[in-house]
Amino acid sequence: MSRPAAALLQRHYKELTDPKRITPFHIELDDDNIFLWNIGMMVFNKDSIYHGGYFKGSMRFPPDFPFSPPTFRFTPPLYHPNIYRDGRVCISILHQGGDPTNDEPDSETWSPAQSVESVLISILSLLEDPNVSSPANIDASVELRRNPEAYKKKVLQEVENSKQNIPEGFVIPDLESEAFKNANNRVEIEQLNDDFWSEYDDEDDFEDDEDDYDEESDQASLMDDEHGEVDEDDEEEEDDDVEMVK
Repeated sequence: MSRPAAALLQRHYKELTDPKRITPFHIELDDDNIFLWNIGMMVFNKDSIYHGGYFKGSMRFPPDFPFSPPTFRFTPPLYHPNIYRDGRVCISILHQGGDPTNDEPDSETWSPAQSVESVLISILSLLEDPNVSSPANIDASVELRRNPEAYKKKVLQEVENSKQNIPEGFVIPDLESEAFKNANNRVEIEQLNDDFWSEYDDEDDFEDDEDDYDEESDQASLMDDEHGEVDEDDEEEEDDDVEMVK
């Protein structure tokens, strides 16, 4: 097990499971393995055909994360142009960059700067905005283009079936609820506090710089004074020499 990768994943996991936050993801570790996450994905957008569903997925991280991307698989698979029949997701952000055989721009592929949350959000966005020009499921892609109503009917059935996967006791968050609004307010307030203390720390650094500057100024003044005294002594010696010559 890679300790740096495990430590980084622990941080991502802690952020995404923070009870103060309400996210469209319900995440649990598989047998306490930080490299294998079981994820429930929800769509909060009430105008989406996926709204109300609970879509299970499995996310596996490589030992050299974040230098290599994770993999994601819907379990069970979803009927979607960009999801293979085994549930794997075909999305640029999960593809390793720098592959000369891949025509995807590096700006859209995986980079170590990506976060787990950004990957999950990209997958959610893909559900509602399929890329039919590069399908993983050709049948779904063709049906979406030629018979969108039939495609929509299949998706709605999958949404209904997915509700059976909601963990016992788990309630899908309601964006209109007071709990959600209060949670958002708490996060915003904490963010403001973090920003304040961050700025305060910067001010402390600035004050330290000012103290250093004052010390340097004092030293410079002291050196000037010393040089000034030497110059006066030199002038007195020169005056004595002039009188002796006279």
